[in-house]
Formats: sequence, C-alpha cells, structure tokens
Amino acid sequence: MLVVAYGFVKHLQPANVVDTVRDLDQAGIMIEAVEAADLAAKLSGDGPFTVFAPTDSAFALLPTDKLDELLRPDSRGELTEVLSHHVVPQKLLTEQMAGKMLDVETLQGAKIEISAFGDVAKVGPAAVVQPDIEASNGVIHMIDRVILPD
Repeated sequence: MLVVAYGFVKHLQPANVVDTVRDLDQAGIMIEAVEAADLAAKLSGDGPFTVFAPTDSAFALLPTDKLDELLRPDSRGELTEVLSHHVVPQKLLTEQMAGKMLDVETLQGAKIEISAFGDVAKVGPAAVVQPDIEASNGVIHMIDRVILPD
C-alpha cells in the first residue's frame, strides 16, 4: 500500500498477527489471552504463522469457570498450551486449504485437522467465520470455537 502525503511516498506494511488481531472486532478476549499467556512477543516475531483466532462469541461458549481459570496468572501454562494449539508455524491461506483435508502440527506440538470443502473450512471442530486476514508475518482466520487440546 502506498500513501502520499506532502509529496512523500510511504510504503505501509501490514501489522503483525498480534496487532492485526488487536484491531479486529470480536477478538478482545483473544488478545487478552495472548497477553496473559505472554505470547505476544513470540507471535509478533518473524513467523510465518497461521492463527486460528476464536471470536469473543467462541470464548463465550466455554464454561464461565473455564475461561476465568485459564485467564488466572497461575494457569499461564495451560493457557499457553490452549493458545499455541490455535497457531500453525506456516502461512495457510484458504486457497491452499481448499478441497483438502490436512493434518498440520501446531505450535503446541499436537496435530490439528483442517478441512475445506465447498464454502466451509473447519479447524478441528471449529468453523472459519472470517478467513484470510493478512498480516506481515502470517494470516489470521477467525473461528467460532475455542479448540482445546486433548
């Protein structure tokens, strides 16, 4: 993207995945969780990352006590595992997933199944509700559920 101001041309780079998620509607709890888990610095790094970011509505589907428990400082390890299960250390756009069933390894170390057939892309039990949000170090897909690792 180019911006011309006062005769100068400036190239604007897209924000990293953390800052991009921070600017999205319906992602406030995700950002709160990323910061509580101390993952913001890692996810602001070089990447590439694919972040399957649960919407605020997705977090609301968790039992209230589970979300409160995950956000407590003494649950940082568990929260980090849950969030890392939503991140793949490669950039996966919808067009790369279309018509396929993939098993990909997450930052958490477990595999997650991605399937994209027709108009529906799924990540484990979650459906992608807003795909292909570009960031400087990857891509974000908003999903309708929190995916808990086994």
